[in-house]
Amino acid sequence: MMSEALYLGVDGGGTGCRCRLETANGEVLGAGIAGPASLRLGQETSLAAVVQATRGALAEAGLGETDLGRIHAGICLAGIGRKGAREGLAGWQSPFATAVFESDGLAACLGAHAGADGGIVIIGTGSIGLARLDGRELRIGGYGFPIGDEGSGADLGLAAIRLALRAHDGREPDTRFTRDVLARFGGDPFEVVAWMDKAHATDYATLAPLVLRHADLGDAHARAIMQNAAAMIDAIVRALLDRDVPRLSLIGGLSSAMEAWLAPDVRRRLSPVQGDAIAGALALVRQNHAEDGGGNALPGSGSSAA
Repeated sequence: MMSEALYLGVDGGGTGCRCRLETANGEVLGAGIAGPASLRLGQETSLAAVVQATRGALAEAGLGETDLGRIHAGICLAGIGRKGAREGLAGWQSPFATAVFESDGLAACLGAHAGADGGIVIIGTGSIGLARLDGRELRIGGYGFPIGDEGSGADLGLAAIRLALRAHDGREPDTRFTRDVLARFGGDPFEVVAWMDKAHATDYATLAPLVLRHADLGDAHARAIMQNAAAMIDAIVRALLDRDVPRLSLIGGLSSAMEAWLAPDVRRRLSPVQGDAIAGALALVRQNHAEDGGGNALPGSGSSAA
């Protein structure tokens, strides 16, 4: 038993790193968490978070450092598409038996469809459409805020600020919504300008709940922002469906709230998520290990575990 192969699925994003450790037959042994693992923070920081989360999973499983060499790891990280990222990862002195690297988006897509072909639209701080089809990967949008990421939390926040400033000038009707947005900056538009100089997408996204709340209360401005954002998400969904993606799901922190605003024909085409991104990372490493002659590795075994 002490020489049996173990499988590790890692979902490393900008807000944290989560992992799950399983046996060859899919029994969940332990889980671990650590800080952000996006490669935008640098390879050293990202991989340190991966190792820290793995140690947490090993501790929960009653295992130790000597067991790292039994682990076949599927490590899926945000920012892996950045220039030079894959080359840098290839030079990492991995503590694992084997390690395969992919994007956190691909992991989420594989998890959502239990390792089968399908697509996802991620709606969180940013937005992107991704799909896996006949061994090919498709991507729609996701070019980054503010030039892309339409319909995302950051996009909602930017729209809210623009509208609040216009209302302050008298170019739009002033409402409780526009006043609440500007109140975040002490009612001073020049505080908005100073904030903008240092603000990132995550900062803009903090205003998204305000947009959602006022839209639910019937504010015309907030409803218009939500309708415009939903139209952008509709377009991403339809672009994936036009490429014959067989199954499509929404994921991300804003997915549930946004779904209610989508067009009826789009909502009808959506499917429930079958597993999380860690399940996708596990499916990826099991498939990779099997193809490398590592024996029978059953994709999806135990993939619904929390």
